[in-house]
Amino acid sequence: MLTVGLLLRIEAKPDQAEEVEAMLKSAVDHVRHETATVVWFAFRLGPTTFGVFDASVDEANRQAHLDANSGALSGELAARLFAESPSVEKVDVIAAKLPAA
Repeated sequence: MLTVGLLLRIEAKPDQAEEVEAMLKSAVDHVRHETATVVWFAFRLGPTTFGVFDASVDEANRQAHLDANSGALSGELAARLFAESPSVEKVDVIAAKLPAA
């Protein structure tokens, strides 16, 4: 059962929005290989605003996912693409509907 997640909000520099979108689209291939993350979504909220939501079964798996991917949120590429540091919020999952396994 999913119990915890992460909610990220990413603000792209105006001239980098398409590259941020491409980066998020390509990130799904990496996340598919992670066992710590059960569900992962990247989405667009506006012309330069993006988000990511992912969920895990427990705190250890959430932290493992965050540790494995924190470099992408604060490295040289992030400095070039993002208008500011992404907001990262830890959330508790209180209900979920997932496809049957």
